[in-house]
Amino acid sequence: MKQVEDSEILEKFLNVKTRDEAFNLLLNKYQQKIYWHIRRLVIDHDDADDLVQDTFIKVWKNLEKFRSDAQLYTWIYRIATNETITFLNKKKQRNNTPLDEVSAELAETLVASSHFNGDKVQLKLQQALLTLPEKQRLIFNMKYFDDLKYEEISNITGTSVGALKASFHIAVKKVETFMLNEDITF
Repeated sequence: MKQVEDSEILEKFLNVKTRDEAFNLLLNKYQQKIYWHIRRLVIDHDDADDLVQDTFIKVWKNLEKFRSDAQLYTWIYRIATNETITFLNKKKQRNNTPLDEVSAELAETLVASSHFNGDKVQLKLQQALLTLPEKQRLIFNMKYFDDLKYEEISNITGTSVGALKASFHIAVKKVETFMLNEDITF
């Protein structure tokens, strides 16, 4: 199926008669990408599903106000990222748990999840990512998995390109060290 251009989606969304069709096109184009972006951050499938739904509810409510000064998917990624960070922060506060304990909890969830179907190396990579500070993990995921350019990540996170490059480099080194040195039993 041919991908619909963002401009066509936006044009259809502004017309009340074709708004539902436009939103379905938008979901078809971006829902899976957004799901995996969120899932890599929260690990849990059900949490990711809930956050995807929250993200697209916000997109629905605010798409009319979208100014096109950024790309549509960058705008959606920013909403998804903010929703996810808010969720993780609430989870830390709700449990009154330090971030490293939340990461350990997420690692346990990953191992026990029936929705994770990766091999041992993929599991170890995900565990390595959970050792990263939240912002480094976010940047690593956007660059490595989502293959976004630094400029796009900058638009999403509001961080300078130079700082993003430094964070990504540090994250890569930490992941490499973890992958080479950690002996994890499966």
